[in-house]
Amino acid sequence: MITRKRPAAGVCALLAALTAGIVFPVAAVAGEPTSGTAPQVDLVLDVSGSMRTADIDGGTRMAAAKRAFNEVLDATPEEVQLGIRTLGANYPGDNQKTGCKDTAQLYPVSTLDRTEAKTQVATLSPTGWTPIGPALLKSAGDFTDSASSKRIVLISDGEDTCAPLDPCEVAREIAAKGIGLTIDTLGLVPNTKMRQQLSCIAEATGGTYTSVEHADELTDKVNQLVDRAADPVVTPVATEGAGSCATAPTLKSGLYTDREEFTQQRWYRVDVDPGQELRASVSVGADRAVNPSYGVLLRAVTVHGREIVRGEGAGNGRTDVLSTGLRYPKAESDDEDAPAETVCLQVTNSFSAASGVKTTPGLPLELTVDIVDGPSKASDVASFGLGRGWWLLGALILAGFVAGLLWGWLSRWRVAVWRTN
Repeated sequence: MITRKRPAAGVCALLAALTAGIVFPVAAVAGEPTSGTAPQVDLVLDVSGSMRTADIDGGTRMAAAKRAFNEVLDATPEEVQLGIRTLGANYPGDNQKTGCKDTAQLYPVSTLDRTEAKTQVATLSPTGWTPIGPALLKSAGDFTDSASSKRIVLISDGEDTCAPLDPCEVAREIAAKGIGLTIDTLGLVPNTKMRQQLSCIAEATGGTYTSVEHADELTDKVNQLVDRAADPVVTPVATEGAGSCATAPTLKSGLYTDREEFTQQRWYRVDVDPGQELRASVSVGADRAVNPSYGVLLRAVTVHGREIVRGEGAGNGRTDVLSTGLRYPKAESDDEDAPAETVCLQVTNSFSAASGVKTTPGLPLELTVDIVDGPSKASDVASFGLGRGWWLLGALILAGFVAGLLWGWLSRWRVAVWRTN
């Protein structure tokens, strides 16, 4: 999944670069480390009735959560803006329709007033339903557009009780908006169905799922996620590929995100000047159940349809992210006014949905485009794949030859002395 991914977003691009045998420099135009306002985190806490259960270090789940929140609030970095949202905290009745609206902003995402936030947390009491999907939808609106990074940390002890609104589908819809929001999930009890649901939510946005069974583990993990929000991140720029090269968007150097339907083709255009080199990589994530045996293809072709170079990747179900990459050096021209060449990048996947799995929205796709100056000196070009290392290889060969001669001479001298004696 796309993982913010660096975010999910950043890890996938690096894996793709390694697949192509290259490491891309930091993007210069799109997908740079965000320079907006402070990073923002929204802690979303399940306050449903099941949080009364006393099975965490001899105390209730709610008590463990409150203790963790108090310690996290004390340790939150000054540069992080933090908010708290609850689900199932206010409605104690049996009406599901009403219970599934029970989500509220306990403390707004803003500069942290630790005393006020702790006071609000102290008032919480396990009450009602578990509307995870509605809470995530509301939480996605708690952030400001200019935040340098956005992260939801969801803490729950059970599955969503507001079907048919699937929280996993909600997470995919949030990811499809391209707003750079990551959702991390923590499960308070070892429950298979809950783990599957929380894992799906996290994977859809490039986040992580963690199962915690002790109060100290909960505190440490939430602290880690809040601290992570303060790290510089690269946010992919949302784009929309076309069905043909003629209508495709023109991209500059940067990191981009898109959605691609199963077996669909997406086209993008890149202008490459003479003497420059195009380096591109793509990662496609399977954020839902897919059939084994799949692949991804990245092609660079001319505007007339002639293939220049391609990169391919194949999987067999062991990984949910598939990457590949390519590079294309454009030869220098003696004409200083030579125009740039338009290169068409085609991304194709051979994923197929498992039975009963929705095919929309499309699979998350991350595309890295980097245009760099090509090698200008002979010394910059690798010699037999060794670069300047051929000097060392030559020295080693010479040293081995001399050592062989000396050893041979010494051996013959010893044999001659032995015969004489």
